[in-house]
Amino acid sequence: MRTCRAIAGSALFFIAAPGVVAGLLPWLLTDRYRPWSTQPGLVPVGWILIIVAAALLLHAFARFAFEGLGTPAPVAPTERLVVGGIYRHVRNPMYVAVLSIILGQALLFSSWALVAYATIAAVAMVSFVKFYEEPTLARRYGAEYEAYRHAVPGWLPRLTPWRGQ
Repeated sequence: MRTCRAIAGSALFFIAAPGVVAGLLPWLLTDRYRPWSTQPGLVPVGWILIIVAAALLLHAFARFAFEGLGTPAPVAPTERLVVGGIYRHVRNPMYVAVLSIILGQALLFSSWALVAYATIAAVAMVSFVKFYEEPTLARRYGAEYEAYRHAVPGWLPRLTPWRGQ
């Protein structure tokens, strides 16, 4: 039952957070996704970035539900620290994926507005992580989180997976 609630909560949060940040707002900023880039080489690169990042984002959300038995939403946190899968390479894969999706759309639509939006979103995400998430996780998980935080980079993925647990 706990896993079902975690899946449902994660699905709702997926729509509410990345769905808005990487979907609705870019849609509005690009005049409903028109026009496509006039630079033909940018279109496939944009699509690849979007597809790979979306797959990683779904993977990260699934880890929260199945491994952590919770959601990424601060109001329904995980019971366990999530350190498996993509989290063995980077501590903030959801934020990295959302920013990658936005930048992929910037390429797809040759949109400087989306580049500016991605920059603002990145500053907001980094600030949220530094001033809320990291202190909260340190209080909640103590030494386990500190060991993880020191071994796994926050934003630029490590090539080899961390094997700390």
